[in-house]
Amino acid sequence: MAASTAIKQDVRDLIVLPDYDYSDYERWEGRWELIEGLPFAMSPSPVRRHQIISLNIAIELAEKLENCQKCRSYFNLDWIISDKTVVCPDNMVVCDDDMQENFIRTTPAIIFEILSPKTIDKDRVNKFRIYEKQGVKYYVIIDPSQLIADVYCLKYNKFLVSGQFATEIFSFDIDYCCFDFNFGNMFKELR
Repeated sequence: MAASTAIKQDVRDLIVLPDYDYSDYERWEGRWELIEGLPFAMSPSPVRRHQIISLNIAIELAEKLENCQKCRSYFNLDWIISDKTVVCPDNMVVCDDDMQENFIRTTPAIIFEILSPKTIDKDRVNKFRIYEKQGVKYYVIIDPSQLIADVYCLKYNKFLVSGQFATEIFSFDIDYCCFDFNFGNMFKELR
């Protein structure tokens, strides 16, 4: 038994994973994310339910941030974290950002990710860990099949659960503004 375990470990040691960087990423066609040098395809495009939720988030954020001059909302825009990690959150709020750049380099204050069968592990594990490490203040994971959103707030460098929301209102308190987000508006056409 020990010999077979040792052989399995030796085989794992021989596996060489790709190690791409931003210069590779820029040349790829289609929609991709790069996480710690590993490519993740983002196609096919999100399904109708995903699109409806993302649009409703964008509308709600645009309305709530109208008087917050230092913060803007974006959707499907690359956040370049490092030369080895580029992610494309479904929706995000970024404050005090350099508007001259085509992409985001500033850590977002809030990120919304809408789960799909192919992204559950990436969103709940890989991105959760990355967003936590990068200091994203709020991470919202949305389950479109259940019409529920889990809100995590960064405290003491760890994401802690703030609650699970379906129709409730949650108050986001970011450096430059505070606003109430109505989760009922996010799901309104889907109930």
